[in-house]
Amino acid sequence: MRATSLLKKMLGLKKMRICGVKVVDDDLEVDVAPTLKVARCSGCGCRARRIYDARERCWRHVDLGPMKVRLRYRLRRVICARCGVVTEMVPWAAHDSWFTLAFEDQVAYLAQQCSKTTVADLMRVAWGTVGAVAERVVRRHLPDDLLDGLRRIGVDELSYRKHHEYVTIVVDHDSGRVIWARRGKSAATLAEFFRELGPERCARLERVSIDMSLAYENAVREFAPAAEIVFDRFHVQRLVHDALDEVRRSEVRVAVEARARRRLKNTRFALQRRPWNTTDADRTKLSELQRTNRRLYRAYLLKEGLAVVLDGDAGPVETKLREWIRWARRSQLAPFARAAATIRDRMYGVLAYCRTRLTNAAVEGLNGKIRTITRRSFGFHSASALISMLFLCCCGIRLRPLHAAHP
Repeated sequence: MRATSLLKKMLGLKKMRICGVKVVDDDLEVDVAPTLKVARCSGCGCRARRIYDARERCWRHVDLGPMKVRLRYRLRRVICARCGVVTEMVPWAAHDSWFTLAFEDQVAYLAQQCSKTTVADLMRVAWGTVGAVAERVVRRHLPDDLLDGLRRIGVDELSYRKHHEYVTIVVDHDSGRVIWARRGKSAATLAEFFRELGPERCARLERVSIDMSLAYENAVREFAPAAEIVFDRFHVQRLVHDALDEVRRSEVRVAVEARARRRLKNTRFALQRRPWNTTDADRTKLSELQRTNRRLYRAYLLKEGLAVVLDGDAGPVETKLREWIRWARRSQLAPFARAAATIRDRMYGVLAYCRTRLTNAAVEGLNGKIRTITRRSFGFHSASALISMLFLCCCGIRLRPLHAAHP
């Protein structure tokens, strides 16, 4: 085997020929050229026989052991009948990048698995370059239209910096993938998604699961009035959990005797847990509360009562939910009366959950993955950096390391 053929196989180079090799400052510079005889436009891919000019250009390739590898070629600018004067297409790199496709895929694969600082040190590039490469890889590997064929979607927001900096995320329930993200969490932010989706595809939406955000609900009603709004079970249940915690804190504040305060100490998690998750100590505390603090125990029963209603069959659930609302309003517990009023006013979304059992669990699961990415990156300076990593890791883009891509 010739030395150039061996080097070409070691570097995983295809659709090109090696014209020369030399070592410069402990770096390996490889002169290459495409195998195509006629240049092609990098914009439309058409043949372009007219050459405008040419200049030497280098691309960073995957390292060969301790040596950096650069591919060098006298890149031509061609005159395309459609695109005008543009650079020619080369098989080893995108027209707007100074790195080879193999190098960028390797960087993006590592960015899926570890922090950007680690990737920058391992690949010997700048920290900001990792994010720029990730954005290009996402653009290259994403399907042409992620918004096509949507029927059921979930919407949620994610905080990525202090001082209430948020990103709105839309997930396809059927594929479990992130399909859209944008900075902000207002109705105007979600309206951008529906405008990109278009009136015809908005009309095909069947269900939209959201938290109980009025801003998101208004956007859905304006742009997709035919879609059924489903409130996420977690956020409905959270209303009564917060009300229970508010009752507990008020009982602690009004407790005068030391014995009464001791009975209320360390009861928070015993009250918040579902019965099958309680420990022996939790059950002992609940039994004591049943005897000594009727108000707090009533709040606990109200919390469990709503959970039983939401867990029930779809048939009589509306009747049971209205009974629970009347019970909460008669309970003489102001936090539960407010929670009951909220559920009464938004009952359509709660009943839609009971009928469809559609939740934002997939969205929340992706949010947990995104928070892991945020923590290992020690935060993001901009929403665009987070969104590019979000699509890279949560949009079904499957990358392989270089040795797997080039066996």
